[in-house]
Amino acid sequence: MTEREDGEMNSKHYTDVLIGGKIYTLGGSEEESYLQQVASYLNEKYSLLRRQEGFSKQAEDYQNVMICLNLADDYFKEKERAALLEAQREELEKETYRLKHELVSTQMKLESARDELAQAKAKGEPDKSRAKKQ
Repeated sequence: MTEREDGEMNSKHYTDVLIGGKIYTLGGSEEESYLQQVASYLNEKYSLLRRQEGFSKQAEDYQNVMICLNLADDYFKEKERAALLEAQREELEKETYRLKHELVSTQMKLESARDELAQAKAKGEPDKSRAKKQ
């Protein structure tokens, strides 16, 4: 186990994964299942590209660059999606705050109207809302 900067103990996990037909030992603070998931994602990308005509005939360097470009493309698309979701969350948070403020304001007006009605009844004045309806 290793100690992180924040003082918590952190163990490193190692697992063998199969990527592109080769076995690699990966290590990290993440769980084995996560490391397997990452390897599976890489294999999926590799498999997707290999199905494209002519890909397997290309030099290994070219194939690796194409895999990296596809991974980078996925990363930036997800980063953009996360930014849009964050902006939506912030807008919803603002709208929630506005609605809560409006609710409190309306509740205060209602309470004030009830107080006025109670005071009017105590003084023996007729109910203004009933007088308007008649």
